[in-house]
Parts: sequence; C-alpha cells; structure tokens
Amino acid sequence: MRKQYVKHRIENLVNIAKIVTIHYYELDKNFSYPGESHDFWELVYADKNDIRALRGDEWITLREGELLFHKPMEYHTIASDGKKAPNVLILSFECRSPAMSFFEGKRMRVPDGLRHHLAAIITEARGTFDLPFFDPALKKLRLLPRPNLGGQQIIRTNIEQLLIYLMRAEMKEEERPAVFTGGTLGKDMQNEILAALEENVCGQLTLSALCARFGYSKTYLCAAFRRETGRGIMQYYTLLKIDRAKQLLREGNYNVSQIAQQLCFDTPNYFTKVFRRVTGMTPLQYRRSVGGK
Repeated sequence: MRKQYVKHRIENLVNIAKIVTIHYYELDKNFSYPGESHDFWELVYADKNDIRALRGDEWITLREGELLFHKPMEYHTIASDGKKAPNVLILSFECRSPAMSFFEGKRMRVPDGLRHHLAAIITEARGTFDLPFFDPALKKLRLLPRPNLGGQQIIRTNIEQLLIYLMRAEMKEEERPAVFTGGTLGKDMQNEILAALEENVCGQLTLSALCARFGYSKTYLCAAFRRETGRGIMQYYTLLKIDRAKQLLREGNYNVSQIAQQLCFDTPNYFTKVFRRVTGMTPLQYRRSVGGK
C-alpha cells in the first residue's frame, strides 16, 4: 500500500501584512521632528552615530547600532543630539501577530550578523519605491514605474527574518548567522580588514599597505573582498570616506576644503569630483539638501 504524503502547514510566527513607510535619513546635528502616534508598528535604527528617541514620555539615547520599537498608538519622535549628524532608518509596518508583543518597550543592539537584513531592506526599497531623498512627512509609498521584480516580497521577507532572528538572539536559542558566509578570508580576517578601512578613513591607506599588513597578494585580496562584499576594496574605502564627508557636511563645523584635507583628498576639486560621482551632487548641494548652509 502506497503511503500518502502529508502536507505540512507552515506556521507564521510573524506576518507583515502591510508596509507603511521606509525612511533612510541622513540628518543634520540639530534635527528634530514633531511627535506623533499611529495604528501600526515602527522600528527606529541608529545606523551612524547616536540619536535621541522619545517613547511615550521617556527620552532614550539610541546608540549607533541599536534599534527600538514603537508599538501601535505609542506617542514618539526622534531628534539629533546636537553633537553629531546621525543616519537613521525608520521602518513602519502593520503586523497583528501576537508574537510582536515581544518587542514592546524593547531597545536592542543589532548583532553584526543581522545587519545585512537592514541593508537589504534599504536597497530593495530604493529599487522598488519612489523614495524622496528627504521627506519626513511621507505618508504613502509609491511604486517606481519599473520596480524591482519581487521587491516588495523581498522587503517583507527581510523584515520578518530580522524580527525572528532578533527574538532568537534575545532568547539565546541559536547562534547568530555570520555577516559573510562561504567566504575564503574567514570571518575574523574579514572583520579585521573592514576595521582597518574604518580606522584609516581619514588617512591614505593603499592596497599595497593592506596586502602587506594581512599577508595576501593583491589579486587574491581584491577577488575575495569583491566576492564577499560585492565591491572592490578601494571602492569600499572611498565610500567610507564619502560617508564620513557627508557626516561632516551635516554637522556644519568645516568647509569643503577643510573636509577634503581631513579625508586626505589631494585637492578640494578632486574631493568634489569623487563626491559628485558617488552621490550625484556636489558637497555644497548635499549640505543644502539636508538643511545646512
């Protein structure tokens, strides 16, 4: 007698019913926004530098790499700390799964191995929705004329996976997944290389110096780094410099020439050329776009 196949019904621990807004802001150091409340969840993630968040009647300093949740109808807002210009991801969504009660009142550090979910959400959102560069009052997502195939589903899946892995990490039920998988450099070496690039963002680190420091040939290091990050190693280094430049421009303490010098660009004109190539605007245009002078 032939055995009958049994179809297993998949349990959904968290189910994102609707995505409301996706914001990635590069704020100036004096940014503030009026408080609000709404009938859906909101996730706030401090991507670069610290940010102040109001939850109910309590102000919280959200450190770089931390996130918190606002439950439906909870009064909240955010503000810069007046010292450094922060980057922040704000993601709002509708989810009525009972498991979401786990996140009420939570403030959590995002493990390194989960940050790729946040990056994937931002990347897919930019290829799926028409997201203005800076519009805190955005109330409705609009699809691009030719959105990424399956982009909305990828966004939803990454949100759901992030939430589940955050629960696991908090309850210590399972080891966190690594940022890089299947690489040939090894996780510790990858982290050391990334740290070296970060530490020298205001210097003039060369590919030869990196190879000498870590004992790899140029061919091997470049190929392995690109395979695991999707970018060339010196391209990644340039992007770090431009990210730091954007922060300095938002903070407003230095002019363009001073920032170019701090970041070891040969000339202010070359700095402007690289900045425009990466961002699509000049440093001064960027400063004005985020409310600077």
